[in-house]
Amino acid sequence: MTRIGFLGPKATFTDMAVTKFFPESFKKAFSTIPECMDAVLEGKVDMAVVPLENAIEGSVNVTLDYLIHDCPLPIVGELTIPISQHLLVHPDHIKNGGELEVIYSHSHAIAQCHKFLHKKYPNAVYETTSSTAAAAKLISDHRLSKKAACIANSLAAKEYNLSVLQENIHDYDNNHTKFIILHRDETVMLQNEEYDNVGEKTTLMVSLPTDQSGALHQVLSVFAWRKLNLSKIESRPMKTGLGNYFFIIDINEEVDHPLIPPAIEELEALGCSVKVLGRYNSYLLR
Repeated sequence: MTRIGFLGPKATFTDMAVTKFFPESFKKAFSTIPECMDAVLEGKVDMAVVPLENAIEGSVNVTLDYLIHDCPLPIVGELTIPISQHLLVHPDHIKNGGELEVIYSHSHAIAQCHKFLHKKYPNAVYETTSSTAAAAKLISDHRLSKKAACIANSLAAKEYNLSVLQENIHDYDNNHTKFIILHRDETVMLQNEEYDNVGEKTTLMVSLPTDQSGALHQVLSVFAWRKLNLSKIESRPMKTGLGNYFFIIDINEEVDHPLIPPAIEELEALGCSVKVLGRYNSYLLR
């Protein structure tokens, strides 16, 4: 049985994605994203599923940075799921819902619901947790203040026996989160016919030559004249000093596209450092 590590505890959005895509797997929860990724390197699990990007709040930087600097595991799959955030309270305190003083959740979830919270609970204090499910578990285990709530999903409400004070409090309807699947073997190519395969991807990390004028333009031209479709380009600090960045580039083409290898060769000829982070299928889980 395949062992899958995920950002826990039970009933996170990551857990939801794993349950849908790997229904027969053995799931093991970890309290942080780095712990989840380390578990693959250490052989505690076969694969890890971790959040990468939200449509509203952008990239999950801890995932990107740990993947690049500390835990170089290849990406072997991508899962995208719709995100619905709900305001949950302990059932004993449902009558105090209009007077909330503190709201717990992951920082991304709080940000996804900023407009609602600002309008409805302008004086509430926001406390961050390692995940939305961790916030739900906190409310369930300790009951806390009578005027405390959390932001989490419907699975968490069921798992931790909480009441839904208000549904769908996220600010934008098209709220989706992407998760990446990490494995020690870069040749693994995951398949699942039950869900929509929305395409194949190749993800590169590109570091530009130092202090070379027009370097980024040259990099983009390498892909442009070959008509390779880029769905994402994002910069992250190299952590070697101010102004030093690398770029994450997603190529939305078949993983064996004949023009990708020569594109990488041309980038290296320009003086760039190039690393392939993964070649994989991308799935939409409805």
